[in-house]
Amino acid sequence: MDRSDALLQDWRERALAVEREVSTAVMGQARVVRLVNTAVFARGHVLLQGDVGVGKTTLLRAFARVLGGAYARTEGTIDLMPNDLIYYTYISAEGRPAVDPGPLIEHGEDLAIFFFNEINRARPQVHSLLLRVMAERSVSAFNREWRFPHLQVFADRNRVEREETFEIASAARDRFMMEVTIETPADEDQRRALMFDPRYHDTDALVASLASGMLAYRELNDIAAQIQRSVQTSERLQQYALELWRATAAPADFGVKLSGLDTAHLMLAGASPRGMMALVRASRVLAWLDGRDYVTPDDVRQLVPATLAHRVFFTPVYELRREQIADALMTQILEKVPTPR
Repeated sequence: MDRSDALLQDWRERALAVEREVSTAVMGQARVVRLVNTAVFARGHVLLQGDVGVGKTTLLRAFARVLGGAYARTEGTIDLMPNDLIYYTYISAEGRPAVDPGPLIEHGEDLAIFFFNEINRARPQVHSLLLRVMAERSVSAFNREWRFPHLQVFADRNRVEREETFEIASAARDRFMMEVTIETPADEDQRRALMFDPRYHDTDALVASLASGMLAYRELNDIAAQIQRSVQTSERLQQYALELWRATAAPADFGVKLSGLDTAHLMLAGASPRGMMALVRASRVLAWLDGRDYVTPDDVRQLVPATLAHRVFFTPVYELRREQIADALMTQILEKVPTPR
């Protein structure tokens, strides 16, 4: 084993330790924890969605604590404006107006995790600012350019409430490497623990009990690049991914059928090149976490819903039913596109 392989093996053990630590704070969410951890090492942003009270905020706070680095948070509200992320004004103890850096820039380039809680309650103007930060990892403020080379954005939204909320624009959603749905655990023993174990009733104490700063966050970008170079994709795997890409744009050509829908006229556009790159990057990380130096079709299949469902565009008559259609479409595509053996 050469030095590079030994380094990646050491980091894999750390990555799995992160998963174990986070899993002590969230019950019955092994799939979601693995997806978020995959995004961390693929250096992609994550949007977590689900019903009210299923643990979205707890899970993302747990990841923020164990990953380490500077952490900032903001709450999505209807009156939040873009400048509120950059600075805030107040009256000082001397009775004079004062300006301090806001949550986005107060830590400078040390900012590692920016957590946007209830993102769909913020106005589109705020989403636009966040779009630049996510895409370029930089923002202009106080007559200078602030850069965030280590930044990862975690956001959550609930899918139940619609009052005083704003749909996130397609361009902004496309900047999230993954859009992951978290569900209430189905296992009865896990439900019982959530109900009756006092440990899960105090979220602040629960998150505080986790080990902090388990990773050297300044090294993550380099490690992520090494993972991408070291994990291989075969010719057959590449052809499979290309077929999946074509199916997102023309599902009817692959025999995809959805009840009550005309799949021949369903799609406005399929996944973008950026979306497919995200799928491949995440697939390599998933293979690495599983201890392999090659990607399998199953790696890709596991990641298609989280990486592509929010990146396809339906014709206007169907776009309003996106939440009911997107996941079903991904399921059908995975069934109809032949999987290499």
